[in-house]
Parts: sequence; C-alpha cells; structure tokens
Amino acid sequence: MEKFGFHKVSNHPSPGNATISHNRPAPVKFQKKLEVDNCPSNAIALSNCVAVSPSDFDIPDKSPVLLDGQFVYSISKNENVKPGTVGLAGNMRLWGKWSLKQSVAVEAYDVFSNGNQTYLGALDLMIDFRKKSSSHANPVKHEDLVEQFMNMYENQILQPTQSIVMEFRGNIFQILVVSVQVIDLGKVGKADAVKPQTDISAKGILINQTQVNFYPHEGSIINISSSGGTRHPKHPQAKPIINPDFKLDQLGIGGLDEEFSQIFRRAFASRIISPDLVSKLALRHVKGLLLFGPPGTGKTLIARQIGKMLNVREPKVVNGPEMLSKYVGASEENIRKLFKDAETEYKQKGDNSQLHIIIFDELDSVFKQRGSARSDGTGVGDNVVNQLLAKMDGVDQLNNILIIGMTNRLDLIDNALLRPGRFEIQIEISLPDEKGRKDILLIHTKKMRENNLLDKDVDFDELAALTKNFTGAELEGLCNSATSFAISKFTKKESLAQVDDSIAKMQLCRNDFLLALNEVKPAFGVNEEDLTDAAPHGIIPYSPRINSLFEKGQSFIDEVRSSETERLISILLHGPPGSGKTAIACSLALNSDFPFVKMLSAESLVGMSEGQKISAIDNIFRDVYRSPLNILVIDKIETLINYVPIGPRFSNDILQVLMVNLNKKPPNGRRLLIIGTTSHYSVLKHMNLVDCFTKTIGVPQVSTTEELMKIMTKIGFMSQNDREAIVSQLDDMGHTLAIGIKKLLQVLMNSRYLNANVDSVVENIVEAHLS
Repeated sequence: MEKFGFHKVSNHPSPGNATISHNRPAPVKFQKKLEVDNCPSNAIALSNCVAVSPSDFDIPDKSPVLLDGQFVYSISKNENVKPGTVGLAGNMRLWGKWSLKQSVAVEAYDVFSNGNQTYLGALDLMIDFRKKSSSHANPVKHEDLVEQFMNMYENQILQPTQSIVMEFRGNIFQILVVSVQVIDLGKVGKADAVKPQTDISAKGILINQTQVNFYPHEGSIINISSSGGTRHPKHPQAKPIINPDFKLDQLGIGGLDEEFSQIFRRAFASRIISPDLVSKLALRHVKGLLLFGPPGTGKTLIARQIGKMLNVREPKVVNGPEMLSKYVGASEENIRKLFKDAETEYKQKGDNSQLHIIIFDELDSVFKQRGSARSDGTGVGDNVVNQLLAKMDGVDQLNNILIIGMTNRLDLIDNALLRPGRFEIQIEISLPDEKGRKDILLIHTKKMRENNLLDKDVDFDELAALTKNFTGAELEGLCNSATSFAISKFTKKESLAQVDDSIAKMQLCRNDFLLALNEVKPAFGVNEEDLTDAAPHGIIPYSPRINSLFEKGQSFIDEVRSSETERLISILLHGPPGSGKTAIACSLALNSDFPFVKMLSAESLVGMSEGQKISAIDNIFRDVYRSPLNILVIDKIETLINYVPIGPRFSNDILQVLMVNLNKKPPNGRRLLIIGTTSHYSVLKHMNLVDCFTKTIGVPQVSTTEELMKIMTKIGFMSQNDREAIVSQLDDMGHTLAIGIKKLLQVLMNSRYLNANVDSVVENIVEAHLS
C-alpha cells in the first residue's frame, strides 16, 4: 500500500498518524427536477462542477449530487443561475447525452453509500488538446499535470468514462477517465488485490494520495515526459482480458484443459500484456481461431461459454446459414454488420478499444471453397467468403476483433481463410481421454451428488474406462439414460405415467449406468457386432500356420501401439475365397483393445453412386484419426473398387482414393493399423495397390485330414468314432484337401442339420473341395 502513498488511518490522530478530512455527516435527502442550461462561466466549467441556484439548494457548496441516477458532480452555487435550472458545460452535456431545456433528475448523493470503499487508490486518464489548432509537441511534465489536476479536482468524486476539461498553462485539455481503483483505507494490507474498474458505476473520491496516471489519447501529438526527461508510456496498463476467477468446471466443460491452455496461449497472449510491450515486440494480435473436430466434443459449448471467462464485450454468436439471404448483396451486408461496432469503436479509440468477439457456428456451411463444386453455384457463397476475407485481413485492418469458428469439416473451408492473419489458429477438439471422460461425468452428475441422489456404488473411474470414444454429448446422454432407468423403478405398475411417492428416496446406482451403456452407443466406437459376425465360430487354431499368422498380426499391433517412428502400418491378408481372411482380420482388431475400430466393406456402400462411395470412404478415413489408437478393416478390396473379371473393369477413382489414404500419415501423433483382405491378390498387384501395404500375409486353406479332425473336434461335430471314420475314408480316397475353412464349416453345419451319416459327410466335403 506504500506505493500509493497511504499510511495507517487512525480515529485518534496524533503526530505520527495520518488523518482523512472526509467526515460522514448525516446525508440530506432530496430530489429535484431541473432544466438543463448553459454553464454561466468558464471558471465553473473548468472546475468540473455543475452550476446551481442558491435558492434551490440548502446543502453546502461543493456537495456531491447525482444526476439521472448515474452521473455524480459537485455543485457550485452561483447567483447567475436561474432557479429551477442547472448549468452544465458542453463536455458534461455530451457525457450525459443531455440537451438544453431537457429535464434532469438531481438528488443527494451519499458518498459512503457503498460502504468504506469510497476513495480512489489509482486513476488512469487519457489527455489531448481540446482544439487541434492549438496542439503542439512541446514537452509537458507528467508531474506538473498531476499537480494541476490535484489542485483543481481534489475531493471530487470521479468515475470511468467521465469527460473533464482542464486548463494548464494557457492550454485547454480534454481529459477522459479510463479506469479507477476504488479502495477502503481501513484495509491497507489488501490494496494490492484491488483491480482497476472501467464501469461507469465505479466511483471514488480523489484524494492527495491517489496515484494519477496521464496517457496521450490515441492519435494525439501531446508529448508527456516523466521526471528525468524520459518519455511517459503511451498507453495505460492493459486490463486483464481473462477473468482470473473463472474455473472450467463452473462452465460445464470438462476434459479440455490442454485445449483451453492452447487457446489462451495462442489467442490471448498478446492481449494480456501492455500495448507498449506489444509494440516493442512487434506482436500482431490473432484475429481468427478455428475449432474443429467430431460432433458432440464441445466446440459450440466452448464458444457459448467463452464470454463468461473474458472481460470483453458480449460475444456475437451467429449460425453460418443465418448469414445467407435470397436477396442480392444481403448476405455480404450481413457480414459487414457483424463488424460495424468493432469498426466504429476502433476509429474512435484505436488500440484502446475493447475486444469484439464474433462466433461462427457451422462455418463450413457458408465459407466453402470458392469456384468449386462444393460452392453453391450461384456465386453468393464466393462473395460471402470474399467479404469475410476483406474484413478479417483486408486493406482496412481491425485490431480489436477475434473471430471464433467451429466446424466438423475442416476440409470444406476455403483455403484462404486458413492462412495466417485469418483463422491461423486451428485447434482440434477431439474425443476426450479417460481422465477427460471422468471430468465430464463428474460435471453432469454434480447436482446429483450435491442432493444425495447418487449411490455410493457408482465408480466414475470404472465408468470412464467403459466409455471409450464417447463424446461429451454422448456422456451427457448416458447420464440422462441412467436417470431414466432410475426413475422407471418407481413408476406404478398400473400406470406408466405415474410414480410412487417413494421416489423421494430415489438414488442412481451403478446398475443404472450399466444399463444405460447398453442403450447409448458412441458414434465413433468399436462396431463389435459387425466384427463378431465375421467369425461366428471364433478362430479355430487348426494349423501352426494360423498361430503364426496371429503372432505376426499381434506384433504389428504392438508396433503401432508403442513404436516411436511407425505410426501407420498396413497389412494385406490374401488367399482363396472362404479361407477365413475376414474372420482373422476382425479377430485381430477386436483383440487389439484399440479404442477405435472401424470396418469398411462393400456391403455398407451398396446402392451408392461412385461419387457417394468416394465421399463415404473419405469420411471413414477421416473418422479413423479421431482416437489416439485406431484400426481400420478394409474387407474384400476388389469388391470395394467395383472389380469384375469380365472386361476386366474397375473404378479408377475409388482405387486412387484408397491408394492415397493408405499412404497418408495419421495427423497429430495418432496411430493407425489398416488390415485389408482380398481374394484377388494378382489383380491388386497389377493395379499397384499391393505396394501401398506395409506387409502382405497369405492365409492358407485346410489341406490335411489332421486339420479337418481338429476343426470337427473344436465345433463338436458328430461323435469321435464318426469323425475318425470320416478322416479314414478321405485318407483311403487319396484326395489332397484344399478347401477354405469358411466353406468347410458351412458343409459341416449343413450336414449336422440334415442328420447326414458318415458317407454323406465325406461326399459333401469332396464336392466342396472339387467345386
């Protein structure tokens, strides 16, 4: 507190104790309606007092009054003022937006109505010559300005945005109160924690110990020098743009601590330091921040809540499609209107204007690539993109804007918007990790815990582990589903629309969440049903070659998981039809314990045109980068590219899409294992598609009767004697088996349901071998 020049205040003054001359007389209450008139003299105007008639006021001269419930001034009694009027100088009328002859409410103001915080600890002022014609660049000492200001206005009540006209050595200056620091002199030790305030409601008494700082107004040539001849700083200390009291959990956002840290470091680092330091470092403020990622990960929630953590104007939130209009030029006009307030303030205050935030949701719906098939074809989309480009980083640059965009499809946005100077910061809001999922679950169940509606058996660590690849929105849906299961236990049997009175004792338990897990499935999770259907009998290790194949596959899985260099590995399983390639690929994927497993097969693309297939394949490859560890199974590649042997014919466009994506490295440290299957290895070899895979592995057929015996035993086919009879007959025939396990299992299952005898089974196996 010593830096403000304050000493301890005592109610019993002595030679060693300072005193404050402000007493607290009982306030005189009154309220009058007076008519606004001109100030009767320059002396009163320069004293920053309002002129009143002595007959209208019986309170002491220089007493504070409140005008229209907002503006505080001291009165100056003057016989030249007409009764029923109040004399206001031009700068006062401009500040309060009063016109001559207008009625204004004047009432008593109790300076101590806000408690003990009534004194100004610090005061930031912007100063400029009132008339440009009389301005000059001769040095003006800061200390002399402060002395004159104190002599003129000590003991007056000042507040932010107030305009004051002051005479100094023959010059008339226009002064603007930028910020004030209101303190309680009785709490000296806590003065350092007091923050500057810029709101007009902050008011305080100017005392001799107030630290007064003068700064040149933006564009002014006034030359303010400090003691020793050094030039005084040009700008006041930057107001903290980030509210230091906010916490992420209060915003209802969890699992995004790292992303928030990156946003603040890159987007706001240059805005939390003083303008002088910004100038010395030659920093350029970031104007655009783009958040992208899967739906439901919290992009819009971040943007919606960002205003609560920043000391800035209320953000403007617009949905992308709202910008478009059927009228010519209206869409571009909508973009210009978004920037109008920022432009107006920047012209008036320059770098001292507040930060204006504009939030665009669904950015890709409007600002698509110009001149491409992705545009709307009317030219309106191109014009809207051009208008935004010009406003963000055009000829007339604004330094007081930050545009936050959100999109699920970064690839659709025009490239010119993604360069430095526009949306140069692009942050992926990806799927939350296990810790993030726990944080999100704790946020959504916070009120349940506070109201004792959560059973003690609910383990959030367990739930976080069970919800791999859940987005924040899906975790919220999980909590809602669990709540519905808990409520359903209290519905009356005779009426589903009524609940028992005992519902007041309701608590959500672990089983409610487990039931909800069966109901709420992640959009980017493991599609286990498709994968398990590929191997209904599981994997039968009928040959050492199968065990060797799985060992190789597991080694590739381990390499993708832990290698520092190999983040993309692709395996091609090839072999005759029915040899079990798809079952092996799906089993490897399921047993990998990777959080994200996706299957791409021709069955999922049936009915699509070639363009739609390309788009679907592109989306699947984009999805497999959502998680840190990913596996993609591409089944029957020859069918996927529309290959037919008659001709032969295939889709070159689909082939090129596959070749490009098979060689594309996963972004942001993600890891991907691709397992492909084909029954036409030679065809893919001629297409050069095999070269896109890291490793090719042949899948064998069932070739011996010993292998056949293991398979029949594994599935419990017939009795041991019958199995031995089947093998014996095949051996006696001298046939060399060469049959895929899938076809063999179909034959055995068909024979089981036909109640076939040993001879019939042997006959069916031979037919399958020869076909």
